[in-house]
Amino acid sequence: MNQERCLVIFVKYPEKGKVKSRLVPGIDECRVADLYRCFIEDLLERVSSGHYKFFIAFDPPEKEKDFSALFGKDFSYLPQTGADLGERMYNAFISCFAGGFRSVVVIGSDSPDLSRGIIEEAFQSLRNHDAVIGPTYDGGYYLIGFSANSLSGRFFENMTWSTDNVYTETIGRFDQEGVSFHVLPPWRDIDTADDVRALLKDCEKSDFSRSRTVRFLKDNSFTAVRQ
Repeated sequence: MNQERCLVIFVKYPEKGKVKSRLVPGIDECRVADLYRCFIEDLLERVSSGHYKFFIAFDPPEKEKDFSALFGKDFSYLPQTGADLGERMYNAFISCFAGGFRSVVVIGSDSPDLSRGIIEEAFQSLRNHDAVIGPTYDGGYYLIGFSANSLSGRFFENMTWSTDNVYTETIGRFDQEGVSFHVLPPWRDIDTADDVRALLKDCEKSDFSRSRTVRFLKDNSFTAVRQ
């Protein structure tokens, strides 16, 4: 393990009616929570073991025992704290840098097929850049990271989250602050039935075709991807 690197995955508790609400028209609320749990389990399998310290940043903060029961006691858990997503991410970065790490990368849990190669590219880029960011096709980002001393609350405050200009606004702020940054390949957040259709098509010839997420969708007769 590289003690200078830290990877944090942001997750919500997979509770009925509390996650992936835009998928509900395609899948009932009980099964959408189960699908989101598959997202998390697939990501944990893909990225939790690497040359970095790994944390699960969980929400809500009072459910640490529930998270540990679902995903195992071998992981390190970090409660999300803050009024909105931006403040929660900023606080997670602050906590990790206070622990002595020199580069910290945060990912979301909406891209279950994210590869280890992307994570490694992100950390490698922070050797020569202040920041790294991975854009999503819907205008947000699936990954953001900083090297030590380059973090600023300016990159997270007063942001309208879950809109199609989050990525553009963020790199605009990087430019304004004179922060050098590396842009990763775009990736897909799985938020809608259209995203699920695209995911299933893209993964047909990849190792993700054997994932929990894909098995779940197939076991449920492709309910999420029907027109």
